[in-house]
Amino acid sequence: MGNFNLFICSLLEILECNIISAESFIIPLLSTLLAAFWIMVPAYIPNPVAALCGGGTPIDFNRTWSDGRRILGDGKTYRGLVCGVAVGILCGGLQIWLVGTYGWDLPRHTFASVTLLALGALLGDMGKSFFKRRLGKDRGAKWPIADQYDLVVGAFLLTLIFDPAWLLSEITLPILVMILILTPLLHRSVNIIGYLCGVKKEPW
Repeated sequence: MGNFNLFICSLLEILECNIISAESFIIPLLSTLLAAFWIMVPAYIPNPVAALCGGGTPIDFNRTWSDGRRILGDGKTYRGLVCGVAVGILCGGLQIWLVGTYGWDLPRHTFASVTLLALGALLGDMGKSFFKRRLGKDRGAKWPIADQYDLVVGAFLLTLIFDPAWLLSEITLPILVMILILTPLLHRSVNIIGYLCGVKKEPW
């Protein structure tokens, strides 16, 4: 009986240690996931808003490049750009207010950071469209990796140029890794929803 009790006590100690170990891993992981998503909200929002509100005058004014193909294409319009950036900034402004009002322990945005992330995300998307046209890819054609990370590259590059202090202080290595994991998952999910709603012609 004594050996059995000793076995049960040892088993409980092992289970307790495993639970504590899981908590010490899962909680920081979820915290990093939340921080990564919070930072990227102003960059994630503009693209679907631009697709939803697009139409009107194309940014390239229907002009072609030296290769005879459109510079950007009909998918990039001034209305989509303005609406996308505006909503991204509004969402970022809400984040600034929430953190300031409730003291949430989350990355702190500034007006400059949300503006640069929102504008940079759409500039990155336009840059991708430019190179897709040069490669002879039609609007909506798949371009793996570039399709998922264009907004990240554009947002980070513009922020690095104009507000490097904020970028380097808020984007730690764990958060960067989480952004690289999270972005394609959200990109795919949002595109499927957009396809089902009739906003997008392709589910990618």
